[in-house]
Amino acid sequence: MVEGYSQAEVLPCFNLPILDPPGLGGLITTAIIEVTNPLIITDLDVQIDITHTSVFDLQLFVQSPVETRICLNMYHFTEFFEGANYTRTIFDDGADVPIEEGEPPFTGRFRPKAVDPLNRLEIFEGENACGVWRLQIYDMWPTDTGTLDSFELVITTPEPATAMFLILGAGLVTLSKAFRGR
Repeated sequence: MVEGYSQAEVLPCFNLPILDPPGLGGLITTAIIEVTNPLIITDLDVQIDITHTSVFDLQLFVQSPVETRICLNMYHFTEFFEGANYTRTIFDDGADVPIEEGEPPFTGRFRPKAVDPLNRLEIFEGENACGVWRLQIYDMWPTDTGTLDSFELVITTPEPATAMFLILGAGLVTLSKAFRGR
């Protein structure tokens, strides 16, 4: 819900089975959230709850309506561990702990996997949130099961007073330049 533009909008998606591949190679499960209001993003967090017998097998990606896409988490075979579930897991660029340093069940706030320097949620800042968002879950190994219990976007937008100030400020700059030229 948005209570004024400065608050966060939370949009839920619930109870989607994670497809288990019939063999090696993986299948993708896609959860979709449609944002119907034109909102300019100043901060984005992604919250998930996943019940899964082996989270090591999962690769998680989030994609915006304009197809900007980042990896939230994934593992290589050299990083193998055992453990289940993402429980009230929030991916947040401002979190103190990177997801690589967390342990299942992942509970709390984590920075997304440091795949490369651009793999940050801040890449969505300035985008219009309106449209279809996707959480893509790849299950890379057979014989384990899971469910996406919830997927939420927490979208923070500019406060109306800030937006008005920026618009007014731009007008004053234009007006100021017009007077200088005379």
